[in-house]
Amino acid sequence: MKVWVDADACPVVIKEILFKAADRTGIETVLVANKTMNFPVSPHISFVLVSAGADVADSEIVKRLEPGDLVITADIPLAADVIKKGGHALNPRGELYTIDTIGSRLSMRNFMDDLRANGVETGGPPALNRGDRQAFANKLDSFLAGHAPKIKPAGRKTSPPPW
Repeated sequence: MKVWVDADACPVVIKEILFKAADRTGIETVLVANKTMNFPVSPHISFVLVSAGADVADSEIVKRLEPGDLVITADIPLAADVIKKGGHALNPRGELYTIDTIGSRLSMRNFMDDLRANGVETGGPPALNRGDRQAFANKLDSFLAGHAPKIKPAGRKTSPPPW
């Protein structure tokens, strides 16, 4: 299992949570973006730079995604493609998109997009707050605990005691 991050729009504080989780669990985490960005040196964190353009990073994530992988994104169409391909999608506010919820979320997103295209001011989402960050961290930990391969802590013996 890998964690893919739609990194262009992912808040820095969410990336920091992901970096800590990658190092703690040993799960490969891949940032995908169309501009370079800073990330910690870690054997568990990598970066894919894609060309500029609408949905180029999204397309790269879907292309590389394997069933069971987790994608971090607030992009509803990307989340729908991820679910269709057998992956999981989690947004930066801690909402895990599912087969049961993605259809209604996509319909609402398209409706709001139509309103904006017709000149209606719809505003954007509220700023990420402490509760959102905690909800994300909790959902990520819960997801990883249930889906990630079990990692044996370094430095501990894995064989039973000799008695």
